[in-house]
Amino acid sequence: MEKAVPILPADDVTAAKQFSADKLGFTVTFDARDGKTGIMDVERGTIALTIDAPMSGHGRQACVSLHVDDADRYYEEWRAKVDIPHPPRDEEWGARTFGVQDPSDNTIFVIGPRK
Repeated sequence: MEKAVPILPADDVTAAKQFSADKLGFTVTFDARDGKTGIMDVERGTIALTIDAPMSGHGRQACVSLHVDDADRYYEEWRAKVDIPHPPRDEEWGARTFGVQDPSDNTIFVIGPRK
């Protein structure tokens, strides 16, 4: 199967692992770290992300959207583990969304169907 996987820049790949795997429930599928630097891939179901530190020469403060079946379920799972400034809301364009910032100030934008 072919798929596109977004790459998120990180300042500290170890902190990114703790955030994505330990707090958000992703599974690490490859991990080439040397302290704070390196590259790793995480997956959760059909969602995959690559995290690269220091990823020099690329933009910072990236944004990735995760298309899920139930945004509220992810919000309920994650809100006790990470700071989520706003609960899910219904968008006028037909989705239910919320966002969370990772330790490197990238946005993970969760998009699900309206309830």
